[in-house]
Amino acid sequence: MKPVPDQASRARSPDSADRYWTRTGEDLLAALGSAAAGLADTSAAARLAREGPNRVTRDHRAGPLALLRRQFASPLVLILLAGAVVSLALRDWSDAGIIAVIVISSALLGFAQEYRASQAVAALQQRLALRCTVLRGGAEREIPVTDIVPGDIVRLSAGNLAPADGVLLETRDLTVSEAALTGESFPVEKRPGVSAAEAPLAERRNCLFAGSSVRSGTATLLVVRTGAASEYGKIAQRLGRRAPETDFERGVRHFGEMLLRAMFLMVVFVLAANQMMGRPFTESLLFAVALSVGLSPELLPAIVSITLSAGARNMARRGVIVRKLEAIEMLGSLDIVCTDKTGTITSGIVTLADAVDPAGTPRADVLASAFLNASLETGIANALDAAIVKAGEAAGLSATGLTKLDEIPYDFNRRRLTIVVAEPDRERHRLIVKGAVAETLSVCTGVIAADGEAPLDDARREALLAYVAEQGAQGRRVLAVAQRCLAPQPRYTVADEHDLVLLGFLLFDDPPKPGAREALRALAGLGVKVKVVSGDNRYVTAHVAREVGLDPEAILTGADIAAMGDEALWHAAERAQLFVEIDPQQKERIVHALRRRGHAVGFLGDGINDAPALYSADVGISVEGAVDVARESADVVLMTADLDVLRRGVEDGRHTFGNTMKYIAITTSANFGNMISMALAVPLLPFLPLLPKQILFNNLISDLPSMAIATDVVDPERLARPQRWDVREITRFMVVFGVVSSLFDMLTFLFLLKVVHADATMFHTTWFIVSVMTEIAVVLVLRTWRPAWRSRPSAMLAWSTAAVGLLTLALPFVPPIAALFGFVRLGGIELVASLGIVAAYILTTEAVKYAYVRRFISGPKRG
Repeated sequence: MKPVPDQASRARSPDSADRYWTRTGEDLLAALGSAAAGLADTSAAARLAREGPNRVTRDHRAGPLALLRRQFASPLVLILLAGAVVSLALRDWSDAGIIAVIVISSALLGFAQEYRASQAVAALQQRLALRCTVLRGGAEREIPVTDIVPGDIVRLSAGNLAPADGVLLETRDLTVSEAALTGESFPVEKRPGVSAAEAPLAERRNCLFAGSSVRSGTATLLVVRTGAASEYGKIAQRLGRRAPETDFERGVRHFGEMLLRAMFLMVVFVLAANQMMGRPFTESLLFAVALSVGLSPELLPAIVSITLSAGARNMARRGVIVRKLEAIEMLGSLDIVCTDKTGTITSGIVTLADAVDPAGTPRADVLASAFLNASLETGIANALDAAIVKAGEAAGLSATGLTKLDEIPYDFNRRRLTIVVAEPDRERHRLIVKGAVAETLSVCTGVIAADGEAPLDDARREALLAYVAEQGAQGRRVLAVAQRCLAPQPRYTVADEHDLVLLGFLLFDDPPKPGAREALRALAGLGVKVKVVSGDNRYVTAHVAREVGLDPEAILTGADIAAMGDEALWHAAERAQLFVEIDPQQKERIVHALRRRGHAVGFLGDGINDAPALYSADVGISVEGAVDVARESADVVLMTADLDVLRRGVEDGRHTFGNTMKYIAITTSANFGNMISMALAVPLLPFLPLLPKQILFNNLISDLPSMAIATDVVDPERLARPQRWDVREITRFMVVFGVVSSLFDMLTFLFLLKVVHADATMFHTTWFIVSVMTEIAVVLVLRTWRPAWRSRPSAMLAWSTAAVGLLTLALPFVPPIAALFGFVRLGGIELVASLGIVAAYILTTEAVKYAYVRRFISGPKRG
C-alpha cells in the first residue's frame, strides 16, 4: 500500500488541474490525459501506483510489523530484555536465556493471535467496501472506491456518495447534500459549467466533493482530486481525523491505567523491601520487573482484540457484518432500537392494490398518470415506484411517444415528485405530481369528479382525508396523483406546483412479515424495546403496530414533536412506541431524546434521510442494500433487513461483551490478590517468594487458557439483559475475589513455613504449582454466575485449562525442565496438600460467588 502522505504532499503542489472549477470539462479531460470514454486500464493502474489509493486518511489498522513491534513496546518488557542482557554480562546464561525465551514466546503468542484477528476483521470489512461505477475504455464497470484515480469518469445516482473531488460533465435533475463540508443543511442543485476563481466551496455549483451525497438525479463526474488531496481529505489531515473513543475503550484504558499505577507502587515497595533486607540488587530488580509483568493486565489489548474479532466472525456467519469493532460492545448494550416499518416489520414487498379516483372508484387514467411519473423519474429508487411500474407494465402501459421535459425531484419537505412531459399533438405541457396526500392536496385547487372538474373546497378536502384515514386503518398506504397543464417554458421549478387538479389515489399493500410479532417478542425478552419511526401516516402505522403486537395508542406525530421543546420530548419519547409522519430532522431529535434519558439507542435505516440519525445513535444499523450514505454512516450492517437478524446480532454482541468482561474481571481479581500476597510475603520471607524466571513462566502458561475465553459459552441470563461497562462493579469484583485469592496464598505460605518447613526451592516449587492451578481453576468458577458444574465451558477453554493444569503438575518431575527453572520433586505430603489447597480454594470461591450473586447481581438463575 502506498502511504497516504504522498497524497498529502501532492495536495500542496499545483498541477495541470489547478483551479479546476474555473475550467470546462473538455479542457480538464485534456489536461488530465483522459477522454470521454474514460481512462484505459493500463493508464488507470499506473496512476493508482503513482498517486496511491483513494483513501482520505492513513489506514490505521496495524500491519504485521507494527503489530509485532507493539508486543515489545511495553516498558516492562523492554526492562526484562535489558535484564536478560545484564544476566548475559554476569555470565548467568540460563537465566538470560529463560527470560529471553519467555518474553519472546509471550510476544509471538500475542502477535499470532492479534494478527489472525486483524486479518479476519479486514476480510469482513472488505465485504462492505464501497464500490462505484466508472467508465474505463468506453465500458462501464464497478470498482472499489479506493481504486479511483484522477481522470476517471464516474457515474452517480441518488444515494451514492461522491468518491472524490471533480467537475460535472453531465447531470440530470441533480441535487447534492454537502453539509459535512459547507454546513448547508439543505440539498443544493448542481449543473455542468464553470465557477468563478474566487468562489468558495459552497458556490462551486459545477463541482462535487468527496463525501457529499447525491439526494436526487444522476451525474457524470470527472475526477480531479482523490484521497488526502480532496477538500475533505485536507480537513481530515488538519484535524488528524480519528474515530472518537467509545465508552468501552475509555473504560478499559482507565481501568488498566489504574491497575498499572497501583502495581507500580507495589513494585517500588517490593524493590525497596528487598534492598532493606540486603538481597542482591540485580536479582531484586529482575524480581520486581518480572512481578510487574505477572501482575499487569498486559494481555488485555490482545484479549479484547481477539474476543471482539471472534465475535465479528461469528456475527458475520449469522448475517451481521461489523464495520467498527467497538460497535459490538454497544450492540450488546442496546435497550432501544428505532426502525422504519417498511422491510423490517412489514414484508417490504409493496404491491399496488388499486388506482382510484377521488370517489374511490378504480380509474385507468390514474394508473396511467402515476406510471408516467414513476417510470420517468430519475431520483431515489423505492419500492412504491417499483410497484407502480410493475402494475403499469402488467396493464400494458408504456411511455413511448412521450418526451420528458423536466423533473422536480422529491425532497423530504415537499414530499412529492413532479415530472413534466410533452404529449404528441398537444401544445401545452403536462405536469404530473405524485406524493404524500396532505402535501399534494396543499397545492391542489381542483378535483376530478363524476361530472368533470370540481373545486377542492373544505367539505371535499375533509371527505378525501376521511377516505385516506379509512384506507390507512385497513393497513393501506395512500399516495395522491395530481396534474396541471400549462404553456411551455424553458424550465420548471417548485414554484410551478400550484393550482393542480387531483386525479385520484394510489393504494398500496405492504403486509407485516410473518415472523415480525415473534421477532419483536424475542427482542423484548432481551430487554430491547422497538420503536417505529416512520414518515407514513398514523393510520397505516397504527394498523401495522396492532398486527405485530405494538401499542397503536402510544403514538407521537411529527406535528406533536415540532410543537415540543427538547425537555418535553425527552419524556414523551420514552413513552411512545410509534413516531409517525416524521421528517428526517425529527428522526435525529428522537434519537437524541432517548439517549438523553440514559438509553443505549440503535437506529436501523437504509435511506438517504436516515444518515443523521445513524450518526447520532449509539449504534447505527443499516442493511446491505442500503444507499451508500446510509451504509457508510452505520456501525453495523445486516445482510437481511430482518428484526430476527438484528436480534441475533444483539445476542452475539452480548456474548462477545460478556466474554471480554470475564477476562477483565477474572484477571484483575487474580492480579489484585497476587499484589496483596506479594506485598505481605516479601518482607516476611527470608527469600524471594518466586524467582524472576518462575514468575515469568507462571505468567506465560496461566495466560494460555485466557486466549480461549473468546470461544466460551455465555449463560442465557447474561444474554437476557443489556450489558454496560461498570467500573464500580469490576472494582468490587476485583476486591472481593482478590482477597479470597490472597487468603489462600497466605494459607499456602503458612503450610510451607510452619508445617513442612520448606526451604527456598521447595517453597518456590510448591507455590508455583498452587499459584498456577488456582489461577486457571478460578477461570472455570468465575466465568459463570451459576454453580460451575451447571454451566459447561467451551471445549477449547476446558481442554486448554486441563492441559495447562497437567503440565504444571508434571514440571517438577521432568528433570531438565525442573533444573532449568529451579524446581524440585515434590513429596507426597506437599503434592496432596497443594491439591487440597486448590480444591478448598475452588469450593470457597464458589461459596463466595453464591453470596456475591445474591447480594449484588439482580435476578440471576442459579441453575
